[in-house]
Amino acid sequence: MRTVLPRRHRHASAAALLVLVLTACAAVGGGDGAARGKDSSDPTTLLDPNTKVTITIDCMPPPAKAAELKEWKEDVAAFNETYPNVTVEGRSTPGQCLEPPRFTAMLKARSQPDVFYTYFTDLPQVLAEDGAQDISAYVHPWSVPLLKDINPDVLDSLRHRGRLYGLPTSNYTMGLLINRKLFEEAGLDPDAPPRTWEEVRAAAEKIAGLGEGIAGFGEYSAGNTGGWHFTAQLYSLGGDLVDASGTKAAFNNELGKQVAENLHAMRWEDDSMGETQLLKWGDLQKRIATDKLGMFLAAPDDITYMVQELGARYENFGMGPLPGGRNTLVGGNNYMIKKGISPDKIKAAVAWLGFKFATVGKGQFDWARTKADGLPVGIPQPNFWLGGTKAKDDAARVEHATMPVANFKTFMDNPVPGKAEPPRAQELYKILDDVMSGVLTDRDVDIDKLLTTAEARVNLLLADQ
Repeated sequence: MRTVLPRRHRHASAAALLVLVLTACAAVGGGDGAARGKDSSDPTTLLDPNTKVTITIDCMPPPAKAAELKEWKEDVAAFNETYPNVTVEGRSTPGQCLEPPRFTAMLKARSQPDVFYTYFTDLPQVLAEDGAQDISAYVHPWSVPLLKDINPDVLDSLRHRGRLYGLPTSNYTMGLLINRKLFEEAGLDPDAPPRTWEEVRAAAEKIAGLGEGIAGFGEYSAGNTGGWHFTAQLYSLGGDLVDASGTKAAFNNELGKQVAENLHAMRWEDDSMGETQLLKWGDLQKRIATDKLGMFLAAPDDITYMVQELGARYENFGMGPLPGGRNTLVGGNNYMIKKGISPDKIKAAVAWLGFKFATVGKGQFDWARTKADGLPVGIPQPNFWLGGTKAKDDAARVEHATMPVANFKTFMDNPVPGKAEPPRAQELYKILDDVMSGVLTDRDVDIDKLLTTAEARVNLLLADQ
């Protein structure tokens, strides 16, 4: 979902990348000449440390984020211990790192930096503008030592027709975020969040029964966020927004109707969603942070935003998996590399991204340093690791946690299969905002007509590609 959200970043630390790289070379092919060679034109070789190259990189933390900027500078210094002749020239943007209008204009003008920040859903747009380098030939276990331990579902979000166009920095899956205080006051168990939509409805009614303007469950219906959450709920039931061909709508059926009817019943029959509707991103966060909302669908880093920006406390929140449990909407952020830059720049970019964003215990995953710098540790994501690497990272998060990680146990222990956002997601979400707003603002709405109208508009949009 590309909306104006706080970026899903973690933070970084110093490391000896050379040791990791040489270890990986030994493990993959016994440190053969192909991995260790210095031919700058050969994408399978590592960058020669003596090569002088400058790379420009998007989304360096701004001065207002002093701790994050400190860590960025530390990581550049650590990276230069291995590559002393690589100049990492960071660029920071005041406010939001990726603003859709600025991003689109940048792509069209081909003014993006060598290494530029995107959301998972941006790949089609970037490729349509011929803006990203195919880095398939440059990404190997010797250039990104933990490559084999990155969840393939995350990497697949950066592939097109089998070719790789980026490396991830973070990922998220949606779940049910709850206000633990309100759960307890309503006689509900905050360590056992609802697992079905029937349970959500029942819990929402109990929480709303507390009175004082408290809503049990909240939903978006404006700014493309309503369609985003309609999609998440549809996925949770096993549905799809578009068909397998990507050319036709697939939501005007019993599952889509079930989503709309359940929300309509909660809003009008149960009166458990509050009177104020047409909400967008930021509205629900403010309400749950002030104990006026019991639960809503979210990614884990919404909690960090509410603590850092809204003055809430980590202890007041918990998470469970997405109710329904068939699939959950996944997303995240990554860096792509500008098409047409030199092979040496590409190698330097891959080396930096592997070090900064894909090394357990280092870079953004150095949880000891993150804690020492007064930044949060313990949020379940980003977490795109598998196997023993995941176990190591999970243990470090717990060891250095600055929040009660047990509050997220139900979410962590019951992972839901991830499902990517649909093609042309933002345009589809805008159309489906009308379904959500209709259901939540009109007691007498014709749900069949809402879905049929949205289906026709989506089919028209998808035919034009």
